[in-house]
Amino acid sequence: MNHGGDSEWMALLAGGTAGGSLGALFGPILAPPGAADGCMLVGRLAQTLDGRIATRGGVSQWIGGAGDLRHTHRLRALCDAVVVGGGTVAADDPLLTTRLVPGPNPLRVVLDTEARLPVGHKLFQAGPATLLVVAQDRAPGPTPGPTPGPTPGPTPGRLHGLAEVLALPRGADGGLDLTALVGALAARGCRKIFIEGGGVTVSRFLMAGLLDRLHVTIAPIILGSGRPAFALPEAQSIADGLRFGWTMHDIAPDMLCDIALNRARPPLCR
Repeated sequence: MNHGGDSEWMALLAGGTAGGSLGALFGPILAPPGAADGCMLVGRLAQTLDGRIATRGGVSQWIGGAGDLRHTHRLRALCDAVVVGGGTVAADDPLLTTRLVPGPNPLRVVLDTEARLPVGHKLFQAGPATLLVVAQDRAPGPTPGPTPGPTPGPTPGRLHGLAEVLALPRGADGGLDLTALVGALAARGCRKIFIEGGGVTVSRFLMAGLLDRLHVTIAPIILGSGRPAFALPEAQSIADGLRFGWTMHDIAPDMLCDIALNRARPPLCR
């Protein structure tokens, strides 16, 4: 099933309004941001019916079907930046482009706190603009470029392949300061920010209270084991969970949950 027609999609790209299924799904993302920072952040995960986003070994391609892939590319096209964690790049070597749908490519942002990713990944070698974000306290490495030995890691303030390297402070949890990241992206004109994954990265934005919307695709698959969709502090009671409103959308063969978070944080993270 093609969730929304081409005419609806082209109307959204043109900055107009669209009725039907696409208008209902993407309208909240395109609406004026309600947060004080002036940004709209939408997270996305694709999980099995039993809440797994990958096998224990990290295999995740592909949990979502054709409808989920199209939806993901549409989110990229509607947003100014797409953000992924270094683990996603290491495991999947993604391109993070909009090749499946008409629309512009976003700024590709990779979070590599410890500056470990080698330069050989696809998004460091070709394609749209890429920003590699590392912690400020990472020691400078060798000058990027062709070397006869092992490929050097990212060096703050320089290029890593074709990617610009941006150094940011760490947050209280030891990872990157995500509020500083949002501010840095906003300063570059990126106000609609798509947090594409993986589960740990989306969970960190959720715990920080930085997600306005969350799109969770549920695929008709049961794994029985594997990596959970969310990595949050251990709950002691049901009251520790985060309750929310949601709207369901058919992106056959999967179902999509559009969740209005409005920067809410799980109770254990407040």
